Amino acid sequence: MVVIAIAALLIALHSVFSQLSGPKVYGPDDTEIAVSAGDRFSVEVAGEPAGDLHWIVAAPRPDPAVLRPTGAHQARGGAGPVRRLDFEAVRPGRTDLRLVRCRRCSAGAADEPGARTLNFRVTVG
Repeated sequence: MVVIAIAALLIALHSVFSQLSGPKVYGPDDTEIAVSAGDRFSVEVAGEPAGDLHWIVAAPRPDPAVLRPTGAHQARGGAGPVRRLDFEAVRPGRTDLRLVRCRRCSAGAADEPGARTLNFRVTVG
């Protein structure tokens, strides 16, 4: 009985500390991302001061049973504006996440002049 109470307390404390510390933020060089089901995290990329280039989740899109986009927002970084794309790990599995920086962001956005592509392997345990 005591063991069960201690385990429940540890799980509750872990949950509280995870929520207080906020989502983990990964950068362009973090091509392998490992998270747990239910975790929220962000991928931070360079922002565009002029606003004419945008970062999007590109095709092939991540498996929605494993990873779900939850939004994006501008933030202030040490070297200027940054863009954070937010995600939630849905359930265990592995999927690829592809981000593209583009102007028009239509079909073939990765082939636009000035486009940049970032690829991530996301493992949800």
